[in-house]
Parts: sequence; C-alpha cells; structure tokens
Amino acid sequence: MKKALQPLTDWVATKKGMWAVLAAWLLGIVLLSIWAPAARDYTADAFESLPEDAASIEAAKKVEEYFPDEGGTPAILVFNEENGKVEETEIARTLASIEKEVDGITGIAPFAQLPPQARAEFLSADASAAAIPVVFQEGFTSKEFEPRINQITKIAGEQSSSKVYVTGPAGIAADTTALFSRADIVLLLSTVVLILVLLIVIYRSPLLAFIPLLASGLVYAVTDRILGLYGAAGLEMSSQALSIMTILLFAAVTDYSLFVLARFREELRRHESKFDAMKWAMRETGEPVFFSGGTVLAAMLVLFFAHIRDYQNFAPLFATVMAVIMLASVTLVPALFQLFGRRSFWPKVPKAGEGEKKESGLWGRVARFVTTKPVLSGGIVLVFLLVSAFNVVNIKYEFDTLKSFPDDMPSLVGYRIIEDKFSAGDVSPTTVIYEGNGDPAALAAELNKQEGILSAIPQTSEASGNAHELTLAFEASPYSEEALDTLSGLREREEALLDDAGIEGKLFFAGETAEKLDDRELNDRDLLLIVALEIILLFILLIILTRSWKMPLYMVGTIVLSFLSALGLGLFLINALFGIDAISTRVPLYSFVFLVALGIDYNIILVSRYMEERKKHSLKAAVERAVAKTGGVISSAGIILAATFAVLMTQPIEVLFVFGFIVAVGILIDTFFVRGLLLPALILFFEKEKSRP
Repeated sequence: MKKALQPLTDWVATKKGMWAVLAAWLLGIVLLSIWAPAARDYTADAFESLPEDAASIEAAKKVEEYFPDEGGTPAILVFNEENGKVEETEIARTLASIEKEVDGITGIAPFAQLPPQARAEFLSADASAAAIPVVFQEGFTSKEFEPRINQITKIAGEQSSSKVYVTGPAGIAADTTALFSRADIVLLLSTVVLILVLLIVIYRSPLLAFIPLLASGLVYAVTDRILGLYGAAGLEMSSQALSIMTILLFAAVTDYSLFVLARFREELRRHESKFDAMKWAMRETGEPVFFSGGTVLAAMLVLFFAHIRDYQNFAPLFATVMAVIMLASVTLVPALFQLFGRRSFWPKVPKAGEGEKKESGLWGRVARFVTTKPVLSGGIVLVFLLVSAFNVVNIKYEFDTLKSFPDDMPSLVGYRIIEDKFSAGDVSPTTVIYEGNGDPAALAAELNKQEGILSAIPQTSEASGNAHELTLAFEASPYSEEALDTLSGLREREEALLDDAGIEGKLFFAGETAEKLDDRELNDRDLLLIVALEIILLFILLIILTRSWKMPLYMVGTIVLSFLSALGLGLFLINALFGIDAISTRVPLYSFVFLVALGIDYNIILVSRYMEERKKHSLKAAVERAVAKTGGVISSAGIILAATFAVLMTQPIEVLFVFGFIVAVGILIDTFFVRGLLLPALILFFEKEKSRP
C-alpha cells in the first residue's frame, strides 16, 4: 500500500499538485451544492428497523390483510386535573372540535354519545384524568404528525380548562421530530467551537486550530451532498445516524490532520522547502493514516451483515463518510498544511537545521518508565481494565423509549399520567390475530388466565377472511422487560394456549411490545455476529499492515479489552453520576464499532512508528522512541476525539447521551492507558531482540 500511495502523496507535495488538489475539492463542493440536495432533506424520522421476516412484522401484515380499515397510528389524548375532576362536558366539546377541525383522523372515541357507565372506562378511578384514543390515517410521517398534534393541543387548550397532553405512538413520534430539529444546529456549533477551543489550548497556534476545522468543513460539505444523493435515491437516514455521522466526521478529520501536522513539523526541521518536508512526512505518515481510515471504513461495512435495519442503514452512511475522509487525509489535509507552510505553527515556527527535538516532556518520561518497567506498567493497566470490564455482567437494558426523552416532553408527561392513574398497559395494547374457526372468546378467557396479562378482549370487527381480532393489555408497561418476557412466553406456548382453549389455528402478535421483543432477540444475535466479524476482519487487515501475526494479536486484544473496560466503567459512572441504571440495546454495538474502529487508529500510529524506528534501533530504543514521538499527538487527538463524542451528551435523547459518554471514556482509556502503557509493554515482553550486524 505504501508504494501505491507514494506517487499520489509525492505529487500532492508539489506546488502544482497542491493547487490542483485544492481546486478539485472546491470545484467538487460547488458542483455538489448546485446539483445535489442536503442529507437532512431526506431524513426519515421513523422507519421500520425490523426485517420483513420478523414475527411482529408478519403479524402487522396480517392485521392489514384481515382488518384493512383498522390501519393507522394511534395516539392517546390525556386530560388531567391536578386538583379535582375533569369536566366531561368539556371533554366532549373538545373531541367534537378536534374531529371537525383536524384532518387525517380516522377514528376517535365517541365520548359524548356513550352512556355514563361506558364513559367511565375512559376515566381514572378518581375521575381526575381521562384518556381518549385517537387514530391517525395510515402512512403519516413524524413531520406530518407534528402540526396536527400541535393543532389538537391548541384546540384542547381553548376548549378545556384541564391540562391536555398527546401521547401514544403518534405523540411520541411528533415530539421526537421536534427534539431533533432543535438539536441539529446545537450539535454542529458545539462540535466546531469545542474542537477550536481545544486545538488553541493544546497547540497555542490559531492557524493549527483553523486548518483541521477548515478541512473538516470542506469534507462535511462534500459528504452532506453525497448522502443527499443517497436519500434522493431512496436510502433511509435517521436523525440519530446523521448526528453521529457529524461527530465522526469532525473527529476523524481532526485526528488525521493532527497526525499529518506532527510529522510535517518534524520534517520542517530537516528540510528548507515545505514541499520537500511534506513529501517525506507523507511517505511515513500516509500509509498509517490511510490504513487507519480503511480499518474504520471496513468496520462500518460489517454492519451490512446485521439483521436490524438501524445497523444496516449505518453502513452506507458511515462507509461513505470514511471513504471521503481517507481521500482527504492524503490529499486535502497535506495540501492545506502546505498552503500555509511554516506559518501554520506560528508562534513556534520550526526552522530547518534545528535538528531532532528530544522528547523530554510527559511522554518522554512515560516512554522511559514503560521501557524500564514493562511488567509493572503493563500489569497495573491490565488489572484496571479487567476490573472495569467485569462490570459488564451487570448490564441492564431499557426498552421504554420514552424514558430516554426529557422529563418535560408532552408525550412523556401524558404517558406518566396514564401510568399513574390508569394501567401502563393501556398506552399501547397488543393486537392478537387468531387464524382459525374456534371461538375467540375461549381464547380470550385462556389469555386472561396467564400471568402478567391485564385483559384480553375479543373485538367485534368484521374480518375479510377467516380471522379474529383480540386486544391484549399487559399489567406492566408495554415497553417494559416484564411485558416483553410475558409476550415471549405467550409465543413459546402458542400451541398449549390453543389446546387449553379447546381451539385450533395460529396466533399472531402485533404492536409495539411485539416489535420490542423482536428487536431484543435480533439485537442479541447482531451483537455476537458483528463483534465476531469485526475482530476477524481487523485481525486480517492488521496482518497485512504489520506483516506479522503476533502484533495484530496485541493490537486487537488490547482494543477489545479496552472496549469491555469502557463499557463496564461507563455503566458504573452513568449510574453513579446521572442515575441511569439501564441503557438502550443499541449502545453496546454502537460503542463497540466506534471504539474498536477508532481505537485501533492509535495503535496503528504507534506500531507504524515502532516499525519505522525498529529498522534503525534496538527493540527497547524503538519502543521508547515510538511512545515518546507519538505520545503528544495521540494524546492530543484522543482528548479532542473524546471531547467531540462527549458533545453527543448535549442531545435530548438518552441513547445518544449514554453512547457519547461511553465512547468518550473508552477513547481516554485507550489513549492514555492502552496505547501509552499496555501495548508498549506487550511489545517489549513478547517481541524478541534481533541480532544486529
């Protein structure tokens, strides 16, 4: 690969090549800005994450097949009085106005026409709250729900003295859209400002802070429009994916820029010409930087093998971003540093003939410590990683999407009122389709006997085929692990349930609880599959880079242990600091992919420098020089990378908050402990000193 890249990097390191590269990038940005849309124009606020053959998806198709008039997305209109009772006349008047003025509603409870006994079904025991189901027409997106729900809230505020909230699937979807629309600009600005401040603080040079951000901005302009073309072609992109993509882009471009500038500064002390300095800098840095990007790209492509479409849809987005970043790292980044030349480092401008700078700072001392006492330094880190990793056995998952939202979100407030004054299971009941000629009442009676079931009620809807519909409510929240376990038991005991009811046929379970159950089962499968494939792929790629089988063992082994340590320590800290005792099922796999892919970058930079120094020095001296020479730039890059991912903690969704925190912790562990102490100690312990002529 080094020989393949060298002609390109040598050409970029010329005056003509520099201007050609800059012109090509600017021309590409202009053309894409004219002809391609922005990625955010095609954001899918909510798309089906489960595969077509998932049990809940097949059940949903059965509902659509047998009861085509009952499709749509439900919502629940919650009226609440903190002191006193809700006014039934106000509720009836409000519902009449909503039905008349809001388009897209296909069903709403006929509260005013019901007798008092039937109305009581919609009221809490103390009559301080009412929960009225509403159904929106099928096919609405989250963006289409939002104005209608705002209109409902406005009408309710005018017609009723009670506080009114809209919850249920439609209300949650609308609130999610509103949250992300406000958070996007905050994320981007926070990322840029944070990187700028950290670069100025670390390097004390305004241009060194500006150049990586300029490169990031140019790469962002290109990738945003390329992803916009993907969206126009039909690729679904979630707001979460684009948020993480933004962080990945700015963090990775900044990282690779710092690796290039560190070597460029070294070479400027040896060469008068900035073009010669960049040529020799890229001859040594080009391969590891490009290869580092390649490992991240390969790690993202592995997500294509996942069953859950959330993971699958990450693959083309992040792989495309990394492909553009890889190209930028060997063309745009060196061209920008050449454009500004020695002025990039003002006020500490490197001068030709200064000679090699002796590393006498922190990393010089660390390098001498680890080479003098490898067993002690490596052993301490190993014990710390193992102890932290052990906490992974305490991992708990949260399946209630609402708990990841801010406490004051209207749909969450409404949900908590229902949970407190009604039954949590009423928020999103499960639809049971029974295919067969038996009596659905017998099935309902048998289901009502099962532990964890609040109610099973046959519906009077006319089916278009040989099927019957039942509505199933759980005692626990439909998003809780208890409800998922109950439904899992019903699925497993399907034949026994039918036998006990004295009927024959087949059961299908549709609804959010069924979808959460499928998601849990498929996520467990995807986690094992992707972890195994990632490890195998990275091991093969590192064998190609290092031309050794032992070195990849150290590199992959330490980075996997680093991930487990970050996950275990992260779980402990988010519980202790933020009171979060359960995490989304997405967090472990997202964290693994990013920590392993990005963490291996630092190992590649260290090992590449070690291999370079090993050609001229003894084993111990090569390790010491590699740690000392790369320590400053890797620690700076690690701090910036960790801080950049920590920006995700500003997002209003808990899954992004937790993901950003755990990745930040993992990057710091890898930067200062694994890369700085453990990996060098392993090299010293297991590698052999070669005889020198």
